[in-house]
Amino acid sequence: MLLITLYGPEAQAWQPKLNWTRRYQVPGLSPNFPTVQCTDDDVCLMTTDMGHSNAAASTMAAVFNGPFDLSRAYFLVTGVGGINPNVGTVGSATWARYVVDFGLAHEFDAREKPADWAFGYFGIKSANPDVKPPLRYGTELFRVDEALLQKALRLSRGATLADTAEAQAYRARYPQATARAAPSVIQCDTASGDTYWHGEILGNWATKWTALLTDGQGTYCTTQQEDNAVFEALRRGAIAGRLDLKRVAVMRTGSNFERPHPGQSALESLNTKSGGYPAATANLYNAAWPVVRDIVTNWEQWRVGVPLP
Repeated sequence: MLLITLYGPEAQAWQPKLNWTRRYQVPGLSPNFPTVQCTDDDVCLMTTDMGHSNAAASTMAAVFNGPFDLSRAYFLVTGVGGINPNVGTVGSATWARYVVDFGLAHEFDAREKPADWAFGYFGIKSANPDVKPPLRYGTELFRVDEALLQKALRLSRGATLADTAEAQAYRARYPQATARAAPSVIQCDTASGDTYWHGEILGNWATKWTALLTDGQGTYCTTQQEDNAVFEALRRGAIAGRLDLKRVAVMRTGSNFERPHPGQSALESLNTKSGGYPAATANLYNAAWPVVRDIVTNWEQWRVGVPLP
């Protein structure tokens, strides 16, 4: 199994928990994170570095330059992200069915958009924000294997998740029941983009964009920078026969709300400390470990594919 983290604190959630006995220098990894470390049970951990470019380059380096047989490997992306208070709360662990690229779009500055448009974003080669674009790039949308998604949900839903008093106090300022709830494991979808956007309006666009690209099947809940880039790099590896794309899962934990509570500006919301970050980083391990443990413990079943319930 290859655990893919995106920057240092996400990797640190795993490092003290497992016994790393082997380290591999892999050409092409980020200079900040040049090694892949592994346990005797063949659980390996890498860190791509932040953003689309780093994520794609590092993942491809591990796939094509690493000394690993990945033909039967499972891949688990574990990172933090902003979370939509209409769907979940800070500290929650979210498993994605759909991974949507938020950044592949046309954009008008809001001061120049047509007056009857709610958003300045719209799909490339689309007439307006209500029209689904042709998926010309091939990286706009990925879907996680359903059997793997459901198995991950079943295994992780009983996990004990971390929380903080600061996060409890902060989320009480939101009116949504989903935002005020304790952290839990949920299924909802993630939007990738190098622009670190924030606020109600762009959050509503992310909701609409996810629904548009998935023909109404996706539910946007987390925002992050890397997952489409990682997925595309893995897809290239699958095309080359080096791995099975059906063995890729994506989990994001909510480190902050991606929009303000009533009475708060978007800038204030972006700069506030919600208390969710410590819980989110801790829950990368807490929520994903039951899945990793089951794969390692029952490898003969997982080796041939996702086991039946």
